[in-house]
This record gives sequence, C-alpha cells and structure tokens, in this order.
Amino acid sequence: MAFLSQLDLHECLQTLSVLQWLPVYIILGAIPIILIPYFLVFTKFWILSVLVLTWLAYDWNTHSQGGRRSAWVRNWTLWKYFQNYFPIKLVKTHDISPEHNYIIVNHPHGVLSYGVFINFATEATGFSRIFPGITPSVGTLEGIFWIPIVREYVMSMGICPVSELALKYLLTQKGSGNAVIIVVGGAAEALLCRPGASTIYLKERKGFVKLALETGAYLVPSYSFGENEVHNQEIFPEGTWLRFFQKTFQDTFKKILGLNFCTFHGRGLTRGSWGLLPFNRPITTPLPIPRIEKPSKKTVDKYHALYINALCKLFDQHKVQCGFPETQELTII
Repeated sequence: MAFLSQLDLHECLQTLSVLQWLPVYIILGAIPIILIPYFLVFTKFWILSVLVLTWLAYDWNTHSQGGRRSAWVRNWTLWKYFQNYFPIKLVKTHDISPEHNYIIVNHPHGVLSYGVFINFATEATGFSRIFPGITPSVGTLEGIFWIPIVREYVMSMGICPVSELALKYLLTQKGSGNAVIIVVGGAAEALLCRPGASTIYLKERKGFVKLALETGAYLVPSYSFGENEVHNQEIFPEGTWLRFFQKTFQDTFKKILGLNFCTFHGRGLTRGSWGLLPFNRPITTPLPIPRIEKPSKKTVDKYHALYINALCKLFDQHKVQCGFPETQELTII
C-alpha cells in the first residue's frame, strides 16, 4: 500500500464502498433462503432453522410498526465513502418543523436510487443535522422484510415497507416529526431513466396524495438531480431478438418480484473502463415544502395537480445550479 497516495487510497475506499452495494444484499438474502431449508431438512442443526422461523413469525409486524432503527448503522463510516464517490449532496431550501409529519416524494427513481438511500437511509449527508427533530423512513418493497437477516439490516437504517399499513402507522401512531420517503415512479420509472433525460412517471400515481389527505401529512417534493446520469441504460431496438429477450425477462420478474430489471452499465474499477459501477457524477437533492394545511376534504386530483406544479417549480429553480442546462425540461407521463 506504500505506493498509493492518500488520494488514491480514498478513491479505492470509495469504489469499494459502492462495489459492496448489491453483493451485500445478494449474499445477505441468499444465506437464509438457502441455509434455513437446508439445515431444516438435511442436517442435525434443524433447531437453528426452527428458532429463526419462530422469531420471524413472532416479530412479523415490527417492520410495519416503525421497525428497529440503529443510529450506529446509519452513521457507519462506509456510507460517507459511498456518498463521496459520486458525490451525493442534500440541499435544504426550506425548514421542516418537527411539529408536523411529512411525505417526502422523490424523483426520479433511476436504476438503483442511490440518492434516496444515502440521503435518507444513512447520515452520510447529515439529514439529522440539517433537519433536526425529523425521523426519516424510506419506503421499499415489502418482500424484502420476509427474508431473515436482510430485514434486520434494512430496518436498522430506518427502511420500511411502502405499504399503506406501514406508512399510515408512521404518520398517525408515532407522534409528530416523522417523514416517510417514497419514490413514487417505482419500477416503471426505472425503465425510463437515461443520461440527459428528465422523465418521471407521475400522472397516474395519486396514492401518495390520498395518503397525505387521509393522514394530514404535509407533501414535500424532492428531486435527485443526476440520478439518471450515473448509469447508461441499454434498450434494444424493437423487433430484435435481444429486445424480445429483454422484455420477456423484465415482464417475468415484474410479475414475480414487482421489480423491473434494467439492462445497464457504467464504469469499471478504474476510470474510463467498462463495468457495472455507477459513474462518478454528482447527485443533488433539494427539498422545498408546499403549504397544505390538513386538506382532508379536498379532492385527490386537485392536490395532485398542486403537487405537480410545485415539483416543476422546484426542478426549474434548481436545475442550473445542479449542473443541468437551462433548456432541460421535466417530462411527466
């Protein structure tokens, strides 16, 4: 290691921090999925499998009732290296009062939502310092919480199911000062992301507005500038066998897991090389707050339109300072 400068060492650590991202989840998920049935049926350690499954059944509702977050996990030094790799930055444009609850809606989804994860599931960008008194909870697919070990890991970072039950619990049963973060575009929007494009899937996504009306939570639009720039997505031409295979694969996994698997690539272990690591491009997330004073009797469509206007205003106000051209337009479908 003596031949590495301090700058090179930091760059290596940043690259390794991102490199562990998917393998950690795959390994953590594969271990219980494979070993629990194996121990239960083929070894004398079946009692371990029984204990794990008993605990899972006993603790089944915890992830839908606030979970078990850990300040220690959220403050791991690893996340700081992860953040500096791009870098990722959280920009406050308005104060958020801990006297209310909030639904922070983030756009765009991108391939893997790096900005949402670092800004809200860790303290790498200093969320608790920037917004004191606010407890963030990032919504994701509920199926993740069915996997032992993985569920403990994600709950420790303040991640919860993006289900009506879990979100309503956080917004109505945990007092004030809570913020749930939802990437409403989801799997459909992931297929739209590509460098140079600002296309989001929102016109038919109104459930988050209804949730705000029912709980009295304030709606907060946020946009991760640069999220679409960190990977190149490959969409093969219609009519080719590659496109047929790609679409069949995506449709199958969408039905089974609720996920759209994108065909993407980025850089390799060294700059300029080809690989699956994201490009080193900045991701910046500003947060304004539109005023919605407990609109329990207003229509979902009216506040959905107000939300779209607030989001477009946010995009136009901050696109230049976040590195986007003045002519860049936000496309909503």
